[in-house]
Amino acid sequence: MANKLHIVSLGCTKNLVDTEVMMGRLQNFELSDDNENADVIIVNTCGFIDAAKEESINTILNLHDARKEDSLLVVAGCLSERYREELARDMPEVDIFTGVGDYDKIDELLAAKESRFSDEVFLIDGAERIVTGSSYHAYIKLSEGCNQTCSFCAIPSFKGKLNSRNLDSIAKEVEALVAKGYYDFSFVSQDSSSYLRDQNIKDGLSLLIQRIELIDGVKSARILYLYPSTTTISLLKNIGKSKIFHNYFDMPIQHINDEMLLMMKRGFGKSKTIELLEYMKSLPNSFLRTSFIVGHPNETQEMFDEMCEFAANFGFDRINVFEYSDEETTSAYDMDEKISAELIAQRAEILGKITAKVLQNSLEANIGKDIQLIIDGESDEHEFLLSAKELSWAPEIDGEIYVNDRTNDAKDLEFGKVYDAKVTGIVGSILTATVDNSE
Repeated sequence: MANKLHIVSLGCTKNLVDTEVMMGRLQNFELSDDNENADVIIVNTCGFIDAAKEESINTILNLHDARKEDSLLVVAGCLSERYREELARDMPEVDIFTGVGDYDKIDELLAAKESRFSDEVFLIDGAERIVTGSSYHAYIKLSEGCNQTCSFCAIPSFKGKLNSRNLDSIAKEVEALVAKGYYDFSFVSQDSSSYLRDQNIKDGLSLLIQRIELIDGVKSARILYLYPSTTTISLLKNIGKSKIFHNYFDMPIQHINDEMLLMMKRGFGKSKTIELLEYMKSLPNSFLRTSFIVGHPNETQEMFDEMCEFAANFGFDRINVFEYSDEETTSAYDMDEKISAELIAQRAEILGKITAKVLQNSLEANIGKDIQLIIDGESDEHEFLLSAKELSWAPEIDGEIYVNDRTNDAKDLEFGKVYDAKVTGIVGSILTATVDNSE
């Protein structure tokens, strides 16, 4: 009988890809949802901000408290990489520590029962993955590291400079996944619009688009995490012309006040940022997602009010709100005029209410529209409702659509299949739609 493996992936989708690589290396194990009886427990951690660090540590300790005797508890990923010495000293509960460089060697670490930290960040080139969570969608990692110097971000301090994957490597991975039945892809990295700039190629994403369009079987794609100062109108035009890549734009702008953008070291000011956003919004069937940080050092009430007004009125489809986290190794950590935790929380609540209204406006604007959607499975709401998403939406983060699993003269709807549909209404923050599957 195979040993049992319980694995937990925390943080971003880039972490999820790395977790899937570890699963690919450990296929001799039986995956188990039962952490108490697992022989090996792996936690792929996030170490980006305080909330993520706290979640990672609590997860590790809770799993340790419940695990069986003689099991192995392994901690990998960003938190482990960033605080390797502190965790090794303060967490004797953990048997093996590893960082962000040895995901494809996790089987070796388990066999040797040793901790290891490589000097280089792991790139997925050629590594087999076990894609989780979907029978049709997969995330594709473009690069690791980041060349930006944002005042609030510690990621370059433990993941290093931008390190882009070879374009052929990405194409081969997509081709292999298409052969397994996957047809919808989200391309991710810390700063996707800088892809291949470390190889002196200025518009790597446009080359990526051209290459992926040559692969038979890719029906749908989107790019996540564009950076304002490395996103060009030329790139946006190429996305707009693509028959595969949706006009889906996820560009975290973090603020809109000129002075604050300068303090944040974002590269672009308000006018250039708005120029990009306006062009995105002008493209057919565009979808705009962004994020804002509240409570950065020196953020005045006037700056915050300007951000709130912009968030409320620009016309975004989705907005994430993050509370500023004071991270060592960042330039903001040494700034004066820190904002109190209480005021940061108040501002996050205010902006959060605005983003909820923005979401509602975006959803209501879809009522009556003809769309393409994918049936994901049965809904948690009712036995006669299926859970779906619009084809262009990113999985999980953009929402859910309820579909009745029967329409007049319709055949059964298949999970993982694309259908033409009409949005008929909204229940709370979930759209409803009908699918005519008659033949």
